[in-house]
Amino acid sequence: MRFVPARFLTPKRLLMASIGVAVVTIALKTLAWVVTDSVGLLSDAMESLVNLASAVVGLVMVTIAARPADEEHPYGHHKAEYFSSGFEGILIIAAGLGILWAAGSRLLNPQPIEQVGWGLALSVASSVLNGGLAWTMLQASKTHRSIALEADAKHLFSDVWTSAGVLVGVVLVTLTGWLWLDPLVAMAVALNIMKEGARLAWRSSQGLMDEAVEPEVMATIQQTLDGFALSHGDTHIIRFDHVSTRRAGQRRFVDLHMHMPAAWTLGRAAAVRASVEQALMSAVPGLRATIQLLPSDVEAHFFDEDDLK
Repeated sequence: MRFVPARFLTPKRLLMASIGVAVVTIALKTLAWVVTDSVGLLSDAMESLVNLASAVVGLVMVTIAARPADEEHPYGHHKAEYFSSGFEGILIIAAGLGILWAAGSRLLNPQPIEQVGWGLALSVASSVLNGGLAWTMLQASKTHRSIALEADAKHLFSDVWTSAGVLVGVVLVTLTGWLWLDPLVAMAVALNIMKEGARLAWRSSQGLMDEAVEPEVMATIQQTLDGFALSHGDTHIIRFDHVSTRRAGQRRFVDLHMHMPAAWTLGRAAAVRASVEQALMSAVPGLRATIQLLPSDVEAHFFDEDDLK
């Protein structure tokens, strides 16, 4: 998939591919569990069920996020992607709890593992599919600035590492005869994926709370504004202050005050503001800039607690 043009690898297409791969891996891992009766491989199959549910929800939310702004949502629907990653985090935690329950039961009643060769082969095949798709989705998430794609990609990567840990456990059980290793590995897998789920849920909550843009994006914004700032000695002719940013899915927003001489005509001031807006949007794809014009000798309050009274 790495040779497919980036414009073709849209979030919607990749999430549809994720659904297809999830169905295949569920079949492979379930078959691996059936032939081996390994609770570790059962935990791996349960996580693939989460992959499927997450991909379906991600596809729905990406479709909603792509809708244009309307009267009820004048800033667009971009935050829908945060619901996708948050839901995925919750599902991962639920899957982890289910794995812990199954592993605990097997720890109290150990069972031998059968037909290890077939089980390992099926699990490796599913991991190769997940790994290839995860790498492609992670690269595309950077291009499209999609948190839904990034969440699904990182979950698939965690699935690959989970499968690797399970395989190691199955091999060790076969070599040593220590049956308790199988449920112990499953428990370790559960704790690991629950940690990933909690991280995804936390990040989604921060996105819904209008988190500031990334430091590198803020640096680009500041560098662009510095290119327009103008001074003569100690006198500021054009200056910027009260710069605030937020991000919502693929979108970035910046609000700021732009101070210019009061003697300038409205047309001249508006032309300079338009140049700044265009420069900002060109420097940061997906950015929406809102610039308030003010005379050089006027200061506006950015936030005053008295406004809430």
